Amino acid sequence: MQEYDQHNLTQAVIARLADTPNVRTREIMTSLVRHLHDFAREVRLTEAEWEQGIRFLTATGHKCDDKRQEFILLSDVLGLSMLTVAMNHEKPEGCTESTVFGPFHVEDAPHYEHGADLANGAKGEPCVVHGRVTGADGRPIADAVVETWQADADGRYDVQYEGLEVAQGRGVLTSGDDGRFHFRTVVAQAYPIPDDGPVGELLRATGRHPWRPAHLHFMIKAPGYETLVTHVFRRGDRYLDSDAVFGVRKSLIGDWVRQPDSTYRLDFDFVLNPAR
Repeated sequence: MQEYDQHNLTQAVIARLADTPNVRTREIMTSLVRHLHDFAREVRLTEAEWEQGIRFLTATGHKCDDKRQEFILLSDVLGLSMLTVAMNHEKPEGCTESTVFGPFHVEDAPHYEHGADLANGAKGEPCVVHGRVTGADGRPIADAVVETWQADADGRYDVQYEGLEVAQGRGVLTSGDDGRFHFRTVVAQAYPIPDDGPVGELLRATGRHPWRPAHLHFMIKAPGYETLVTHVFRRGDRYLDSDAVFGVRKSLIGDWVRQPDSTYRLDFDFVLNPAR
């Protein structure tokens, strides 16, 4: 009978994976086991610390529901979400860069005509957003599906309000023949990611803040092009250099310009990358 110790256990586990039918699954699991075991050896992980880690992951799972994904938040604050985006969405020069998806997207957001009020009662200063969707060649992309969502002036998304039965600060539009779209909403504001759960405890334990700089989320789809998941960040925000989820890119910073009537306007164009 084979006996296992800290020196031979890793290879024994990897050997058990040798007959994994799916090649990619075998590759991922083999690397995961190797790095996980090396991590435990490097930090000399104690049994008490291992148990604490299990409790943390269990609590993270318990915090998840149909409106909140604590594991996405955990991935975000560890930089894993942004690392995955950066590795998988390298863009040619001139194409709009991608960033993290975030935990507050919902399926079946309402569809609107151009110029509609997507705020739908959300708190905040009035703002109009104008955009255009094109290919890298500058040609407009008609009928692109443009989905957007954001937090209100109190830093909360509609799904964070108990009992709210209407969508606020989110919606879906379709670009016109000239690739353009526009809608009314409220000015984006900085806000903290939810820190009343395990992820918040982790941030406090490591001396980090939970704040994200003001931004609008966009997801844009069009046949023949890669789906774009991105943000537009508000220039001058104090958290641009310390975004809790590492999502800021210089090319995604936009200007909310104050208008004579004291409302604001954001103009931002999106350039899609052809599908591979």
